[in-house]
Amino acid sequence: MAISTSTPPDGAPGTAAPDGTGAGAERRSTLLHRLDVRGAPYAFVAPFFIVFAAFSFYPLVYTSWISLHRVELSTLNVMEWVGFDNYTALWEDDRFWNALLNTFTIGVLSTVPQLLMALGLAHLLNYQLRGSTFFRVAALTPYATSVGAAALVFTMLFERDFGMINWMLSLVGIDNIDFENNKWAAQTAISTIVIWRWTGYNALLYLAAMQAIPRDRYEAAAIDGASRWQQFLKVTVPGIRSTIVFTIVLSTIGATQLFGEPLIFGQGPNGITGGADNQYQTLGLLLYEEGWKNYQMGRAATVAWAMFLLLIVLFVVQRLVKRVLARRA
Repeated sequence: MAISTSTPPDGAPGTAAPDGTGAGAERRSTLLHRLDVRGAPYAFVAPFFIVFAAFSFYPLVYTSWISLHRVELSTLNVMEWVGFDNYTALWEDDRFWNALLNTFTIGVLSTVPQLLMALGLAHLLNYQLRGSTFFRVAALTPYATSVGAAALVFTMLFERDFGMINWMLSLVGIDNIDFENNKWAAQTAISTIVIWRWTGYNALLYLAAMQAIPRDRYEAAAIDGASRWQQFLKVTVPGIRSTIVFTIVLSTIGATQLFGEPLIFGQGPNGITGGADNQYQTLGLLLYEEGWKNYQMGRAATVAWAMFLLLIVLFVVQRLVKRVLARRA
C-alpha cells in the first residue's frame, strides 16, 4: 500500500515560511509589545522632563555658571572668571542684607494676615449659604487681576496728597502719611496689595480641603457637645493641616520672589531701588537692579542663587519643624 505525502500550503497554522519570516514577524511583534508596555509610560512623561530641562534645569545650571564670572549685560559672550568673588562681595554688601530683611518683613506682614483671613473666609464659605457660588467667584477675582493693574490702583489709594487712604485717615484727625518714603508704611502698603490678590486664592484651596472632610466627624463632635468654634479647632484645622502647610510653603516662595508690587509702587526710578533709601527693596528688586540697571549679570546671577539657596533652607527648616511636631503629637 502506497503512502502519499503532501506539503502543507504556505501560511497554514503550525507552519513557518521556508525563509523564517513567520518567526521573525512573531519576534518583532513581541518586541513591539514589550516596548509599548514598558516604554509608553516614559513616552508620556517625557514632554514634562524635556520642558523642565529646557526652561528650568538648564537656566539654573547656566545661572550658577554665570555667577562665577564677571559678565556685563552689553557683552554676554565675554566672561571673566572670578570664582566665588561675587558671593563674597554679596555677603559683604549691605544692600543684600537690607533686601533680605525687607523681603522677610514684607513676607511676614503679607503672609500671616493673608492665610488667617483666607482660613476664616473658607470657613464661612464652607456653610450652605445662598449665592455661595457668587461669593466663591468673587473671592477668586483679585487673583485673576494682573499685578500691574492691582499695584497701580493701590498706589493711587496710598498716594500722599490725594490718596483715598489718607483722606479717610484725615476724617479721624490723622495727618497724611507718606507711604512711599516711610519704611514701615511702604512695606505695609505693599503687603496690602499682596493680601488683596492672594487671600481669595488661598481661601478656595482651604475650602476644597474642608469639603473633603467627612461630615460624620462634625456630627460626632456636635453630639459630644462641641461648639462651632471647637469643631473648627478640633476637626477642621487638623483635617486641612496638609493644605495649610502647602499654602505656607507657597506663600513663602511668593514672598521671596516679590517683585512687581514694590516696583510699581515706587512709581519710577525709585521702584527699582525700593525707595530713595532702599526702604522696601526686596531680593527680586536687587536682582533686577544689578542686572538691568548696573549691567552686572554675574552679580544678578549671584542674587538669584542666593534666593534659591534661601528657599532650600526654608524648606529644610519646614521639614524639620514638621517632624518635631509629628513626634510630639
